[in-house]
Amino acid sequence: MDSLGISTAMLSVTMPGARVFQGSNARALARQMNENIASVCGENPDRFGFFVNLPDVLLDTAGALEEIRYGLDVLKADGVILFTRYGDGNTYLGNPNIEAIWEELNKHNAVVLVHPSNATEKVVVNPRLPHLLIEGPHETTRAAMDMIVSGTVRKFPDCKIVLCHAGGTLPWVIGRVLDGLDLFGILDPHQALQDFGRFYFELALSTKPSVVAMLRSLVSDQQILYGVGSRPQACETINKTNHFISRITPITRSNFASNHQMSSKNRSFMTPSLERRFIV
Repeated sequence: MDSLGISTAMLSVTMPGARVFQGSNARALARQMNENIASVCGENPDRFGFFVNLPDVLLDTAGALEEIRYGLDVLKADGVILFTRYGDGNTYLGNPNIEAIWEELNKHNAVVLVHPSNATEKVVVNPRLPHLLIEGPHETTRAAMDMIVSGTVRKFPDCKIVLCHAGGTLPWVIGRVLDGLDLFGILDPHQALQDFGRFYFELALSTKPSVVAMLRSLVSDQQILYGVGSRPQACETINKTNHFISRITPITRSNFASNHQMSSKNRSFMTPSLERRFIV
């Protein structure tokens, strides 16, 4: 982290998370992951924070609610990670069957990181093309629009919802979607655009200047967050991310895209637990 200029890292477990199991086994795995990560954060409170891992919020809502409370109230996590879809079908994050989850998150003024799941339709376009390269961004878009059309974003305004990977394909298709909502009488496009504007966007795997420029044309700079997906090749990936961000605009303290506020120092986004870790 020091060699890469990272002062503090927010830790999260990507898909499938605890959903590799079901029932009590999933609860036990989520608890074990959360306590292990909390231990790391406790030993290095200025260097690490984390997002709570949950069992399936649809199939085990009670277990997920218990883990939200334990993770946020007892372990003092900085937020919660949700996946775009739960259960065996197309139950996305705006589904009324998981509204109790949003109610609890809203009570906690929670930061909610939304990461794509595998889509239910696993169409192989090309055997050399990994499924998530295309479907991952689409999954995020489906979940985000489900939250907008269902009214979830508006109903639970105290949640800060962060969409992974620059919001997937949503910034690129939002104009078309707004026109369609208006044409078919589904939702007032002005309301939908306001709800779109409530999202935050992190930049993992999405730091090309054209992508960031598109985001900046749609939302405020304070809603764009630095992020990187770390795997075994983490150092190489992070170096590339930093390189692309540094090309967006010259580095000055007065310019958000200077890497100053596009980092985790974005104060309008932070909860008190996050803000304590950073010095501007």
